[in-house]
Amino acid sequence: MSEMNEDIKTEVFGGVEFGNEVVENAGTIRNEALPAKVGFWQKFKAFWLQEIDWNKEIRVELTPKQQKIEDEINEFLHQEITWEKVHDFLFQEVSFRKRK
Repeated sequence: MSEMNEDIKTEVFGGVEFGNEVVENAGTIRNEALPAKVGFWQKFKAFWLQEIDWNKEIRVELTPKQQKIEDEINEFLHQEITWEKVHDFLFQEVSFRKRK
């Protein structure tokens, strides 16, 4: 019987012997329940649960267009608001046109 096991071990590609038993393709995954592709939630969890080294510097580089938009947003958020500007906005003259 040991001669038969010897023949099987040499003939089977990727075979592994455990005791007197030969297992073919021991390194392959045979679970059919695994997802075929990485879905949204796997990507989401991988991103949000990643390890972060808080001692490293975080750099954000913007394109010129992104930088322009960011500057405009900052300018809008940090503009000086006075009662006169609010009054002028609220009591501006509104005219309606008739649609054809």
